Amino acid sequence: MFTKELGMNEGIILADQHESRINTAIHMLFMSFNITVLWLDKDRVVVDKVRAKKWRPIYMPKKPAQYVVELHESQFDQYAVGDQLIFQT
Repeated sequence: MFTKELGMNEGIILADQHESRINTAIHMLFMSFNITVLWLDKDRVVVDKVRAKKWRPIYMPKKPAQYVVELHESQFDQYAVGDQLIFQT
C-alpha cells in the first residue's frame, strides 16, 4: 500500500499458517495500481488467480489457500490454475 509502482520483476509472498479463504483474502484500498494475485495451497499449487484492480475492497480465493503472491499486473498470463510454484531464497 502507498507505493507508487511495482517493478516488472518485483512482488511479495504472504503466508498464513493454514489454508483458508478468509485469511488469504486481500483488499486493494489505497493502492495506486493494479496487480496480479495468485493464491497457492499448502503444496504451492495455484488454486486461483485474479487481476486485482486498485481501490477494490476485497478479493477472496475460490478455494482455500495458504500463500498469496502479488506480482506486477503484466505477469497474469505467465501462470495458470494448477501450476506448482517453487520458492527459492
